Amino acid sequence: MKLVVGLGNPGAEYKHSPHNMGFAAVDRLAQRHGVRLDRKRAHSLCARVGMDDQQFWLIQPQTFMNLSGAAVREWFRKEGCGPADLVVLADELDLPWGTIQIRQRGSSAGHHGLESIMEAIGTKEFVRVRMGVSPEVVLEDPVAYLLRPMRRQQREGMDEFVDRAADAAEMILRQGAAKAMNHFNRRERGHEGKAGSTPA
Repeated sequence: MKLVVGLGNPGAEYKHSPHNMGFAAVDRLAQRHGVRLDRKRAHSLCARVGMDDQQFWLIQPQTFMNLSGAAVREWFRKEGCGPADLVVLADELDLPWGTIQIRQRGSSAGHHGLESIMEAIGTKEFVRVRMGVSPEVVLEDPVAYLLRPMRRQQREGMDEFVDRAADAAEMILRQGAAKAMNHFNRRERGHEGKAGSTPA
């Protein structure tokens, strides 16, 4: 059973923040597949989805970002899953706003949610969809930027951005991470100039 985990913080005050892009992508996937994330399991809101000939879970950990690993570890225990079954969607401050990049392994790049997962499951070898949230301007306080609501200019481009992240997750599930990386990472290199134009 695959686990599609969107990272974010619970609570209305964080709903529209850049740090909750993973939640937004999982919300979009739930909308596409006609399910509601209203089931509580393993420290998460979740829904089970059928797509083509496979089943997977959509998951939003409710542990707050820095403890996301506790939820993922509990899902592994309950479902008998491992790192090869995991797809994580998360914001990435090192990528221009609107950029999508898929990785199969690597460091957390300072993302505390990813750090928590790596520590909890004991490996950096899992697929993640990185959603670029860096604005063009220099940030004096990156933490405050990630946690406060997005400005109007950013929210205007949200639908297309979140759609591409959801597309990436679905392609990973259908065709595998390698094909999804080849498709999205190559395309996104040409998209960065446009994606990075959104101001903070």
